[in-house]
Amino acid sequence: MPPTDMTTPPAAPAGAPAEAVTPLMRGIAVLRRLTEADGALSPSELERATGLARSTVDRVTATLARMGYVRLDGRDAVLTPRVMQLGNAYLAALRLPGLLGGHADALADALDESVSLAVSDRDGIRFLHQATRRRAMSLSFRIGDLLPAERTAPGPLFAAGWSEAEWARWRERRAADPEHRDFPAVPPYDAARAATDDAPFEERARQARDQGWALDDQLIEPGLVALAVPVHAPDGSVACAASVVSHTSRHSAASLHDTLLPRLRETVAAMEEELRRAQDAPPEPGLAPPPPLAAWTAASKQELGREFIESLARGLTVLTAFGTGRAELTLSAVAEATGLARATARRALITLEHLGYVASEGRAFRLTPRVLALGYPALSRTTLPQIAGPHLAALAARVHDSASLAVLAGDDIQYTARVATSRVMSVNLTIGTRLPAYATAMGRVALAGLPPAERSARLARTELRPLTPRTVTRAADLAALLDQVADQGYALVEDELEEGLRSIAVPVHNGAGDVVAAVNVAMHTVRRTAAECLTDILPELRTTAAGIEADLHIAGRFTRIPTA
Repeated sequence: MPPTDMTTPPAAPAGAPAEAVTPLMRGIAVLRRLTEADGALSPSELERATGLARSTVDRVTATLARMGYVRLDGRDAVLTPRVMQLGNAYLAALRLPGLLGGHADALADALDESVSLAVSDRDGIRFLHQATRRRAMSLSFRIGDLLPAERTAPGPLFAAGWSEAEWARWRERRAADPEHRDFPAVPPYDAARAATDDAPFEERARQARDQGWALDDQLIEPGLVALAVPVHAPDGSVACAASVVSHTSRHSAASLHDTLLPRLRETVAAMEEELRRAQDAPPEPGLAPPPPLAAWTAASKQELGREFIESLARGLTVLTAFGTGRAELTLSAVAEATGLARATARRALITLEHLGYVASEGRAFRLTPRVLALGYPALSRTTLPQIAGPHLAALAARVHDSASLAVLAGDDIQYTARVATSRVMSVNLTIGTRLPAYATAMGRVALAGLPPAERSARLARTELRPLTPRTVTRAADLAALLDQVADQGYALVEDELEEGLRSIAVPVHNGAGDVVAAVNVAMHTVRRTAAECLTDILPELRTTAAGIEADLHIAGRFTRIPTA
């Protein structure tokens, strides 16, 4: 029997609309379970978690891997940074992180406390932005995490505007899940305490409506306190909530309110002014929508055959049709942006609306915060070494030599990711190793990427010691070499750090175009000539760097990516 797709749909699951796309529902279920498992599960674990047949799990993960959303790593399916495209589409359409995130970051710096932005997601709250402090006891919530409204400071602010139907839905959910087992981001609730907290939450919502702020006094877990204030949109609705989060070792709930409420309100006023200016500003140019799917899906289907689920790929791509300048789209606009037939786009939208990832009003569709549940929490605190790791492993496998990532650390480079090969004679370095930047290929790439004034200042203060007879130790000569590296986009260093060692490196750029790291391949000089490094290794390095940069740009669009 041929595989089904959107034109020959299988029967929709019970409770789903007749036109729902079952493969899309199954694919989303797999993404949700991977997210809840912190990004990785084996096929058998996915089979148990989703209730899907093993053959279905294999086809879904193969399709997600083809889309770049999952990496099949040995026995496991692992989420990749590219899946953050889905959440990025929602955040870009919403615009709040871009407009308000800087204000939240500045407040966190001023108070030396964690600051969060959250929106309402039905009867829960979901985080959009986190400015956290690095402490032994620090906020562990991630962008995209969903928390029950009744255990948070922002929750009462949103509940203050609920209709009776929304309160009824909340009470139904509370009765069905009194211990909050359906909220994996928070510790389970004590059943005895849960039975007494419904009425207090309704009272907290009334107080929040009257006083314009709300407190969380250790409702999530002992020791955690938070203060939240609503951020109003120009039309008077609550756009999001800004909250300051601390620990009882630093503040009680009362002192948090007494000490920090004026400063939080001052920042919220600046945020609201930012929203007013944005409303009055000319519309932002939208980013290009995703390329039409027809050619790509046809090629994928031909390559993977039955393992590729075309309807799943099409349905997920509908989510990426939204974004900057495309917050609300009609059916026709979605079809045009994705290159899908109207009937196909319509069935995908019906399915996504049924699952809660899309909402409609009249003829317009928009994404909901639930889109952030598709991979974002598991990846929102990823680091550059974690992003680079799979790319370095693939590079080392292709060239059969060790591959590394390093960043500038003072006047040195520091290795932050590395994949070594098994050889009798190999380059023996470990993560954390520091080497002088001036005498290494990765160091020269990193130095060449600095602004000219900063580069000159670093060279002026660096003692250029001869590590081998061939080490460049004249500042003028090194400056000329760095100019050359900046122009050609790579550095080749041999016998300068250690005799017999040859290394070639290329830069890794962030979304702003700044050099944030370098990638290299190092080997003994007998392995390859310098010319062979340029013909055989340099193209592979550039391909690897491009892959790292593509993931970094997606993952770093609305999050800060630590370089180490």
